[in-house]
Amino acid sequence: MKVKICGLNPVRDVQIAIDLKVNFLGFVFYEKSPRNVNLREIKELKNYKKKDSSFVAVTVNSSNEFIEKFVIKNFDYIQLHGSETNGRIQELKSMGLKIIKAIKIRKESDIENYKKYNNADIILFDTPGMEKSIEFPKNLISKLPKGDRYALAGSISQDNIENIAKLGVKFYDLSSSLESDNQIGYKDHQKIKKFIEKVNELKN
Repeated sequence: MKVKICGLNPVRDVQIAIDLKVNFLGFVFYEKSPRNVNLREIKELKNYKKKDSSFVAVTVNSSNEFIEKFVIKNFDYIQLHGSETNGRIQELKSMGLKIIKAIKIRKESDIENYKKYNNADIILFDTPGMEKSIEFPKNLISKLPKGDRYALAGSISQDNIENIAKLGVKFYDLSSSLESDNQIGYKDHQKIKKFIEKVNELKN
């Protein structure tokens, strides 16, 4: 089982995520998002020993200029939420980045779109909400391809991960369900700990 936590703060949240052995730490670069990273804080990432964790830059149609300036030296993966093609993915891979390509799922036929992105390292099946906490349709989860290359996002929490795991999902992407109840974009470290405890319990 793999876990990615998205919308982290480069100063406040990184060490606890590394200590809890979270596989992928996601940082959002999208100005409309309440989780958008202050670019001045990116340099803080160099102060951490990542151990087995990977840093992910979550982006929407970013320019080469932005990627060269902020992403390449600081992140292991770039996550693509825009209109990027398989050719664009290959271009980014040639820059030395690994790729997570997000696929928005509204109906069953959307699932097949992942086949267009064979150059991506990881496919993330997501809801169309773009950070709004929309639950992924339960009837479609069992229809997703299986394996470590395929991740699921959409209202995953400590309360439902056991049922989702029974449907064959092995890679979970969380954001808003791990946040403070009264502050969007602010991660609750106790919620993160409890979720990882639940994941470790299911592993064992």
